[in-house]
Amino acid sequence: MAATRLELNLMRLLSRCEALAAERRDPEEWRLEKYVAALEDMLRELKKQSSKPAPELLNEYSRKVDFLKGLLEAEKLSSSTEKALANQFLAPGRTPTTTKERTPATKTVHLQTKARCTGKMRSELLGTMDPPGSTNPNFFPLCSCRGLAPDEKQSAVELDAVLQHHQDMQEKLAEEMLSLARSLKNNTLAAQNVIKQDNQTLSHSLRMADQNFEKLKDESDRLEQHAKKSVNWLLWIMLIVVCFIFISMILFIRIFPKLK
Repeated sequence: MAATRLELNLMRLLSRCEALAAERRDPEEWRLEKYVAALEDMLRELKKQSSKPAPELLNEYSRKVDFLKGLLEAEKLSSSTEKALANQFLAPGRTPTTTKERTPATKTVHLQTKARCTGKMRSELLGTMDPPGSTNPNFFPLCSCRGLAPDEKQSAVELDAVLQHHQDMQEKLAEEMLSLARSLKNNTLAAQNVIKQDNQTLSHSLRMADQNFEKLKDESDRLEQHAKKSVNWLLWIMLIVVCFIFISMILFIRIFPKLK
């Protein structure tokens, strides 16, 4: 189904918001917040339309809008630690918004924001700042240890190791959750197939039982008819025998008169 005008406008504005979110913005920047509010209104209108997109596509739009909204709320937090923690719980989109993107733009924005928050958090812990004029979001003060004392260098290395360990643990946990989800899906499909086969076997057994019941009923009727026929023949034979004996006695008396 072709996209409606409202959906095309939503995709264009969503792509624009993703591009703004990827840039370094001034604290007084107001456009992204207004754009995200407009996205929410357009998404609500899109869900009310009769010719709305597929549910999976609507869920993807909602996921990206919620990500941008959560990103704005995280930027309003005061400390870098709170920002980093809030960014950990953000869920970027799974598919690209436009055909020009190889990876989802929200995923790229998420990685850049995490790196930026981590760099600020390290700077606050070590009491260092980004170099003047630096525009690299992946700049980490811990990596430039020339101006640090040996203890500070050791602390920086330890902090890097702790953060890397936590990141590895999160990735491992995500992989385990994905593996469990796949296993659950496979088990569900297997159970569904078993239940389906059991239902087919039960239906076949019920059909066979009905057929056997009908055959048994027919045979019972035939046996009853045969029994009635045999009783009738026996009755006629007995009547014939009695009549024959009676006639024979009369003839015997007539032929052989009584002796004087």
